Amino acid sequence: MQNDPSTLSQRASQLRAHAVRMVHRSRASHLGSCLSMADILTCLYWNTLRVDPAHPDWDLRDRFFLSKGHGAALLYAALAERGFFSVDELQQYCMSGSRLTGHVTSGVPGVEFSSGSLGHALPVGCGVALAAKRENLQYRSVVLCSDGELDEGSNWEAILFAPQHQLDNLLLVVDYNRIQSFGSVRDVLDLDPLADKFRAFRWAVREVDGHNMQQLVDTFSVLPFERGRPSVVIANTIKGKGVSFMEDALAWHYKTPTAEQVSLALRELGVDA
Repeated sequence: MQNDPSTLSQRASQLRAHAVRMVHRSRASHLGSCLSMADILTCLYWNTLRVDPAHPDWDLRDRFFLSKGHGAALLYAALAERGFFSVDELQQYCMSGSRLTGHVTSGVPGVEFSSGSLGHALPVGCGVALAAKRENLQYRSVVLCSDGELDEGSNWEAILFAPQHQLDNLLLVVDYNRIQSFGSVRDVLDLDPLADKFRAFRWAVREVDGHNMQQLVDTFSVLPFERGRPSVVIANTIKGKGVSFMEDALAWHYKTPTAEQVSLALRELGVDA
């Protein structure tokens, strides 16, 4: 499935609107984290990933792992709009008895792996990529992680492992919004120079504006970046992107929007309330 960047950007706004409504309805949180990755997920699901919503367990599908599992609302919105399940089911997000739990949970069509305990998805993604290599299968393993979870040592073990095994069928995307749960990334545990770290670990690196759809399309279209090396995209993003009063604000890692704030947010996103 291919879409032009302007159409993809419209879809991203639609996914952001879903997340705003879902988090408000369920009195949940992590909205800022959802909004920062909306453009990335839109580009992946409507332009890059080889998936078939009618056959979610297709053997040759690309495997996508959302490591920042607290961004579940946005992933569920993407899967629903892509056709893995009914959009109407999004109204049950984080409600008692719903399979659409507050952190990404397997059992939902299109979800490969339960996540939310940070630092786990990249090691799993490496194993999946290695299995594909050994079986000579052509699917790719794609992981989207947060910047804050790069504080986890398990990620750096995986970052060492991937080039050792020449996993050029592995893509890691870092949602680099520079805010983690208790403060700025710089103040909690500074990651810079992040791109240089990945280069030193023998990854092929690209840095992009994570909200520039043309850059995302162009970057994801040339995978792998180097044969024999895993690829990493460091996507520079803004927490809460798309809603002015949520942008670059730590509070929206936790806050639930009021009804009035939902109306303001949907207006800014250009989506009907």
